[in-house]
Amino acid sequence: MPEYFLRQYMLWGKERQKLLATKSLLIVGSGGLGCSVALALSGSGIGRIDLVDFDRVELHNIHRQVLFEIHDVGRYKAEVASLKVRERNPMLKSDAYLEEFESFIERNERKYDLIIDATDNLFVREQIDSYAKKSKIAWVYGSVEEFNGQVCLFKEASFGMFATKEIEPKGIAAPMVMQVASFEANLALRFLAKLKVASDIFYYLYYNDSGEFEIKRFNLPRGE
Repeated sequence: MPEYFLRQYMLWGKERQKLLATKSLLIVGSGGLGCSVALALSGSGIGRIDLVDFDRVELHNIHRQVLFEIHDVGRYKAEVASLKVRERNPMLKSDAYLEEFESFIERNERKYDLIIDATDNLFVREQIDSYAKKSKIAWVYGSVEEFNGQVCLFKEASFGMFATKEIEPKGIAAPMVMQVASFEANLALRFLAKLKVASDIFYYLYYNDSGEFEIKRFNLPRGE
């Protein structure tokens, strides 16, 4: 269905679109960030988007987890999300893995070109970073709470520079989740399409005391 990608052909041509079809992406987490990232990238032409998440849909998830509806309560998030993105794009391959990331990587043999973090767990992010470094692939970090967000494309920098601790969940604004997820998706799309994209820059998105939206950026040290 070449007309499906018409506006992207206009953006970067058919050859780059063919390149995207050869790429495989893993999204770890199918909650707020995972849903919005999967939705944003499902129609891009990436060949495969797999999702890892052991959790089930709950009623309080739905306001910010945009692939779910009321009748999905009780179903596995990754299964629902995988089905929804395949319905949007029948050319897309997508599998759901209903397990923790740690158990997934113990038996996984599929090679991915990029990993997107859509979790809310610092310990899992450490596992993603370790797995990505071992597999020599990049990964995109994303985090959101209240009206604040953080995003980074990790290639050489290590997530280990951040303190890992349990954090009490706070309130969260659905549009901010979608904004952070869109940022992650844009970094991923440019990376997979081999467009210029800066890595190892930590972006902090927030509203200041005057209500102005700001983005601060910090260059992370590269290497061990």
